[in-house]
Amino acid sequence: MKTTLLSLALTLVFGAALANPIDGKKPVDTEKSKVTWKGYKVTGSHEGTISLKEGFLSFTDDKLTGGEFVVDMTTINTTDLEGDMKGKLDGHLSSADFFGIEEHTTSKLVFSSVKATGKNSYEVTGDLTIKGTTEPVTFDVSVYGSKATATLKVDRTKYDIRYGSGSFFDNLGDKTIYDEFDLVVDLVF
Repeated sequence: MKTTLLSLALTLVFGAALANPIDGKKPVDTEKSKVTWKGYKVTGSHEGTISLKEGFLSFTDDKLTGGEFVVDMTTINTTDLEGDMKGKLDGHLSSADFFGIEEHTTSKLVFSSVKATGKNSYEVTGDLTIKGTTEPVTFDVSVYGSKATATLKVDRTKYDIRYGSGSFFDNLGDKTIYDEFDLVVDLVF
């Protein structure tokens, strides 16, 4: 009888744990997670990486319910150039013309709403802060096991990043840099 009760108790405990394997606040592994950026101009594009400083995803009943992330802006890195050209672009992106990392060393994203759109898919709205300005962004997130992916389009001009923008400057010609850039986020938690 004691063995049967112990077996039943263990089954209930472990069964409940397996039913909700990722409930709670799950910190992201900043070493294994990756954020890739891509910016576009009339004559082509550039891409690179930027590192997460910290972050987490929240789950309830195995469903995504929230998240918060801090990006280390000092790690902005161009991956499609080498040598002097890479150094120049990394320096320019770090300058006040773009992200002003001397004054704004981090950016932040805080989920404000999460809506399930499928078994592992969610539409997320969050508050994105870049250069001290916070604006809402909406994007899709997919969660599979202990990994999540998201792709965001960000309009840089909403964060007072206007350098080379055809929306604010005339006669830029082939020097025009498009207002939107992409972020592809691969999280491991």
